[in-house]
Amino acid sequence: MVSPARADAGGTVKAGDTIGVEEEFHVVDAETGDLEPAARRVLRGADAEPELHRSMVETATGVHTGLTGLRADLIEKRRSLVGAAGRLGLAVVAAGSVPGSGSGPSRVYPDERYERMAQEYRQLVDEQQVAACQVQVGVPDRDLAVRITRRIREWLPALLALSVSSPFFAGQDTGYASYRTVVTSRWPTVGPPPDLDSDAQYQRVVATLVESGVISDAGMVYFDARPSARYPTVEVRVADSCPRVDDAVLLAALSRGLVTVAAEEDAAGRPLPEAPQVLLRAATWRAARSGLSGHLVDPATRSAVTAGARVDALMRHIRPALEARGEWEIAVDLLEDLRARGTSATRQRAVRDAREVVQSLAAETAEGTGSS
Repeated sequence: MVSPARADAGGTVKAGDTIGVEEEFHVVDAETGDLEPAARRVLRGADAEPELHRSMVETATGVHTGLTGLRADLIEKRRSLVGAAGRLGLAVVAAGSVPGSGSGPSRVYPDERYERMAQEYRQLVDEQQVAACQVQVGVPDRDLAVRITRRIREWLPALLALSVSSPFFAGQDTGYASYRTVVTSRWPTVGPPPDLDSDAQYQRVVATLVESGVISDAGMVYFDARPSARYPTVEVRVADSCPRVDDAVLLAALSRGLVTVAAEEDAAGRPLPEAPQVLLRAATWRAARSGLSGHLVDPATRSAVTAGARVDALMRHIRPALEARGEWEIAVDLLEDLRARGTSATRQRAVRDAREVVQSLAAETAEGTGSS
């Protein structure tokens, strides 16, 4: 992505003006569904970048101001990737995991940083065969970005519940809708954003983590939402990778809505919300466990609510921001479609056979690219 910034008629760059999406994909054998360490070959013919493992790749859209352009960009990036994989007898899958994830040791992509991580974190890296969908929302002020992550954190489990796509891992049904969340939760810098209110505080935390040797650089801060280490954005990174491109667009719309409302609350002097970290982590675990099929946690009221009610509350919370951008009806239509067909985790369990699960995920990933 290039630096996300846009000036309005008055020359002011505002939080939420720009948006972009980064998608992670698994590289699989098109026939067997097995993970293939073929990222280098796929990348020779695709508009994509390497990821941690040789069986993974990543794409990044450009910077957009509207959902129509974002969706077209996502499809174009997928078209390039699907085509490059297909020419090699391979396929790509946008999902939190595939059944073969975590089944055995996997070599990292040949990169000095990844190799250093593999040496330091060992089994965590071996099992990090999972993929996420990350939304970048433009926020030009770093202090504001830190406060926004704190204001939106109570809603992040609802975004996870909508995106769950990783019920299978190491050849087993894990019982979770997002086992990717469980896998990543073992890293030392994962979870809800901490109780910080300025960039200076955030940078001190990052510096301490680096100096202590817990992480090697700022890019290894993996909070569910964080100020980007590279761009003037808030990066919402709680979601599983989405097989269907429309679900990625929905996540982008909702993430931008949350950031926009949070910026408005900050400008109005609303106090920063308080919630115990243990409760925030519990809310994330609850979303990973059951997605939209059970209950979620409302950290504000400290009570359990149905997943449907929590998603409805999220939509009410961000409706003014979506309406102001002319995106409310688009978001409602995308959400209704997702609810009608069920989450990816639910659809995968209806298939069950591992090979057929991967093939159906690959077909959904390629849908609309002209390569399905």
